[in-house]
Amino acid sequence: MFDMDPGDELALVAETARQLAAEELTPREREAEATHEVGGRLRATYHEIGLAGLELPESAGGAGLGSVARVLVNEELAAGDVGAALALDPLGPALYPWLEMGGDLAPLAEVAERRAGRALLVMASEARVQVDAGRVALEAAWVPAEHAEAVVVLAGEHATLVTEGIAIRPLPGSGLRAAGAGELQIDAAASVVLEDAQGAARARARARLYTASLMLGVMRASCEFSQAYAQQREAFGKPIAHHQALAFLITDMRMALDAARLLVHEAAWRLDAGLPAQVEAASALAQCIEAGRSIGPDGVQILGGHGFMADYPVEKQMRELRVLGLLYGGFDAAVEEAGRRLGTRETPLALAPVEER
Repeated sequence: MFDMDPGDELALVAETARQLAAEELTPREREAEATHEVGGRLRATYHEIGLAGLELPESAGGAGLGSVARVLVNEELAAGDVGAALALDPLGPALYPWLEMGGDLAPLAEVAERRAGRALLVMASEARVQVDAGRVALEAAWVPAEHAEAVVVLAGEHATLVTEGIAIRPLPGSGLRAAGAGELQIDAAASVVLEDAQGAARARARARLYTASLMLGVMRASCEFSQAYAQQREAFGKPIAHHQALAFLITDMRMALDAARLLVHEAAWRLDAGLPAQVEAASALAQCIEAGRSIGPDGVQILGGHGFMADYPVEKQMRELRVLGLLYGGFDAAVEEAGRRLGTRETPLALAPVEER
């Protein structure tokens, strides 16, 4: 059984991220969404407080923290502005194949040191990829970025690092706008190619968990804002939150959020403990996507017509949950992964023999 208490060190890290989100991300979320940029001063602050190298090993100049730290930080930052959270993180899930498959971290550490550095992870299922004689040709219709200094392509049990020949054509985006949006094209020599089936599987698990933890933050923000709104707005002589239909809806939203968070934290704990976590991470992402499909629209519904106005954040949160749910194969790939691995797991269940009649 895992312990939900993160301890003093990780609690301080999470509190630092919470303060950054409350003081910098939330007040500027519409500005960042309009400009597709978070600003140099905020990037500098992000680096100065040590979040840029959160999961990089200390030997590569990072903090050397693990998956639990990542999910705590991601939830807090995403509750402020998930697009900005993605834009600020120089490595994101692109780090995981190199961590899990034993690659040289120096090229990615260099990206992390740059104030506006950005590395992307692209899975083969999300793009047209061809690797031939050490050369990579790739086309991805959409990535949450408008520039990148490095791209890691994860295909089966292989991971390929590309640091040149990267072109991103900006696109209009409906969600995650602060992170940018673009069509990615690569035609270049591969810098490094790694091969490790187990490491690749764990890298995919960590990427799914990264996305799931961002969704937790967006869902929490939607729950908290819509609940506060329902307690302040009155109808028929009392706050609308006191009417049974909305009270039930608010409760259902919170139940879905808490259930999803439990799965995310268990998967993160298993990854840090070195235990198999592919099923747990895939299940956590699937649960977050399923919860987001209800929490996003429910937050808008509680506000009624106001929910669709840019004056309030719930319409933005609904869009962001939809987009996050499409990353790294989305719901279908996560469920398929969990089901396939569960089908090969040994279980202690002993079935009583059936008597023939």
